[in-house]
Order: sequence, then structure tokens, then C-alpha cells
Amino acid sequence: METYNKVNKASKDEQKIAIQAYDALSSVIKGLTSDNPEIEIDETRERIKIPLSALKLLGEILEAMGKGEPFSLVPIATEVTTQKAAEILGCSRPHLVKLLEEGKIDFTKVGKHRRVKFEDVMEYKGKMKEAQKKHLIEIMQSDEEIGLYDT
Repeated sequence: METYNKVNKASKDEQKIAIQAYDALSSVIKGLTSDNPEIEIDETRERIKIPLSALKLLGEILEAMGKGEPFSLVPIATEVTTQKAAEILGCSRPHLVKLLEEGKIDFTKVGKHRRVKFEDVMEYKGKMKEAQKKHLIEIMQSDEEIGLYDT
């Protein structure tokens, strides 16, 4: 499976189709009672059983496409190199290695090379964003208290 190296962005035509497809699919999903519904491909009349969770994922993809948001599918257990992890976090590779060695992000070593689970990188990125948000709120509150910021 092609993973994080391929980021998809819908064309304008694809966006329009995705919006219509998302609306139709989301209303159909609400009425489903089976965990493995059958879908039919109109062009070939082929019927396919598909897990409901996969159908819901397709809905999320269509929603992102309809909004023109870039998206990528990444298997959760995918391991990335330190360079790729650093790119995801927007930091240098040496800084990432420091974070790994400090135990802030889990990793495994394969020979001399460190490997990091994609989900661990994304979890750390989420924690960073939360901490940034908290610090910004604290700064704004401090500025309000001394009269530098109007609410």
C-alpha cells in the first residue's frame, strides 16, 4: 500500500462529484443495519460485500475531497524513518533524535537505524499543538491582565 508519501488533492471536478457522493453515501449509511452491507457497481452490475467501517472511511475521504482538503491513507502500524518523522513534525532530524533519546516519542532500533511508528509521531504532534494552544491562551490572559489585549 502506498502510504504517507502520497498526498491526494482533488481537482475541482472531483470535488463536485465528491460532495454529491458524500451526501448520498452519508444518508445511505444512516439507514444501514448490517455490519457488512452489499454494494453494487452500476457499470458492471457486480455486487460486493464491504465492511461498514470501510464504507464510513470512504465517506470521510469523500468529505475531505469535497472540501478540497489534501488527504492520505496511512496504515496505523507504519513505521517511518527519523527523517520522515522530523518532516511530519516540522523539525530537524537531530532535534527529533533528541526527542527520541529523551523518551518523548517511542521508537525501535533496527541495527543502527531508529524507526518510529507513524501513530506515535502523530500523537506527539497532537500533544505539541495542545501545548501551543495552552501557551497562547496563557499569553493572551496575561496580556489582558496588564491591559495589552482587548477582548
